[in-house]
Amino acid sequence: MNIGLTGGIACGKSTVAAMLVRRGAVLVDADQIAREVVEPGSPVLARVADRFGQAVLLPDGQLHRKKLGEIVFNDPAAREDLQNLLHPAIRATMRERMERYEAEDPQRLVVVDVPLLFESKLEWMFSEIMLVYVPREIQLERLMARDGLTGEQAENRLKAQMPIEEKKALADIVIDNQGTREDTERQIESFWRERGLP
Repeated sequence: MNIGLTGGIACGKSTVAAMLVRRGAVLVDADQIAREVVEPGSPVLARVADRFGQAVLLPDGQLHRKKLGEIVFNDPAAREDLQNLLHPAIRATMRERMERYEAEDPQRLVVVDVPLLFESKLEWMFSEIMLVYVPREIQLERLMARDGLTGEQAENRLKAQMPIEEKKALADIVIDNQGTREDTERQIESFWRERGLP
């Protein structure tokens, strides 16, 4: 069994992922895979450098994330080109890990943490989608506190994602993370029991 785990920025997805892993789930982290596919010497990194120029590489061959970010942040066409270079490799690696874990232990829950799951239209990859939810105003507060952002900066980050209420309507399982840690644990526990997980 597998689930896609998603949420909005600053909703507490990592906290929920850790709770699932503590109960015995295995985690596939899309952000981690996104870093792996552009490691020095990788074919994906070579294609990124071909498209965006050698300036996106640091002297040691690592991706210069800040420089690449400056290029794609204000240019939708460039951002789309980057996604077209990265996403097939990220999806293929995610799929390969999911299949490997499922083959190793079919009873074990495979949790795939994908921040922009709905935005990337990846619902088809998973048995169910679990959304970690907090209302937008709490998202804003947490994001400002966590990243030291102004209200305007935090708003801009939220605007770059699908609104949390839209995601909530699309999810199969909603974990409401606006209460205490214990409240969240209880929801995870009841999800675990309902699915009959070992």
